[in-house]
Amino acid sequence: MAAEGATIFSDVVCELGEGPAYDPATGKLFWFDIVGKKLLEKKFPDGPTIVHDLPVMGSAIATIDAERQLLVAEDGLYVRDIKTGRLTLHTALEADNPLNRSNDARVHPSGSFWIGTMAKDEGSPAGAIYWFSRGEIRRLYDKITVPNSICFSPGGATAYFTGKRPNIIHRVDCDPSTGFPIGEPNVFVDSKDADGWVDGSVVDADGALWNARWGGARVDAYSPAGQLVRSIPVPAQQSSCPAFVGPDASRIAVTSAWKGKDAAARAIDPEAGKTFLLDIEVRGRFEPNVQI
Repeated sequence: MAAEGATIFSDVVCELGEGPAYDPATGKLFWFDIVGKKLLEKKFPDGPTIVHDLPVMGSAIATIDAERQLLVAEDGLYVRDIKTGRLTLHTALEADNPLNRSNDARVHPSGSFWIGTMAKDEGSPAGAIYWFSRGEIRRLYDKITVPNSICFSPGGATAYFTGKRPNIIHRVDCDPSTGFPIGEPNVFVDSKDADGWVDGSVVDADGALWNARWGGARVDAYSPAGQLVRSIPVPAQQSSCPAFVGPDASRIAVTSAWKGKDAAARAIDPEAGKTFLLDIEVRGRFEPNVQI
């Protein structure tokens, strides 16, 4: 492999690339351009990038079974027919609030789904984090500004998330059998003095948390104790969210964005919005199917 860094996985440019999720059954990575209302897919490692138009802003996706996916969107959760792309509303979520949209989400090892919402203008703590399982939705946390870093320890006993305080990754104990939190969150990582912002995260098989650093052009790895142990540069300033990919989950893909950049800023960040593969190998793991 090359020196530590990243190479381009898909050169399709997203204004706000987010929500990557890998399906090991098909070998495909799915991700979103939230602002552009697009769902993208590409077979690992070198298939073509296929772009699907969406009628709504989508931000996250999970596998239900071989025929269906669950797509998280600004007004609810949609069942997506993989063969046809047809969307059917399954469960409404903040559908009466056009000022909000969905953002980060991830499947707990139990098959439940944690889903974050936020103000579209990012200017107020108007969002929330929800728990979803088998048609039931419960609000876990309110007054969330930008929900990110939703991910779980391998056994499901710990959840991580951001959005309550700037640049703080919180951790909270969970019931491994349901994914429901137990007790109050506490600080896992306080990175308010570092450049950029914590964005999406995944946890590997050893319990290390890999976080995309928006504005920091890198992916940072933290030990289960919250210590920074590794940083991998990414050739786009606004790296947004990682996902484990490949037949053995040994690689990390990371999305990025050009959102908020004018022409001059984009000229000095020419790879912004593309999707990358980190040039390292890791002990990753696949997410379970979501239970609807």
